[in-house]
Amino acid sequence: MSQELQFDLRGQICPSTLLTALREVNRHRRDLRQGNLRLTIHTDNRDSTATIPEAMRNMGYRVTVEKKEGHYLLHIDFPVEDQGAGL
Repeated sequence: MSQELQFDLRGQICPSTLLTALREVNRHRRDLRQGNLRLTIHTDNRDSTATIPEAMRNMGYRVTVEKKEGHYLLHIDFPVEDQGAGL
């Protein structure tokens, strides 16, 4: 079972939220790509629900956005089933 790291970025706006997401994804790249970790970002900035997923998908990550009462959850992980596709 994979671990989950959560980051509460409510109150921050882009590009701060995007830069934080990029920093954390790069910091935890190995665990994410091995399927050992999922990052969850809490944000109340609607723009972040577009900019963060776009950047993460361009890097090969899977992102799901979940709307909650007053904020959003962005779940970032790596599609492990696709890991061996290029081998």
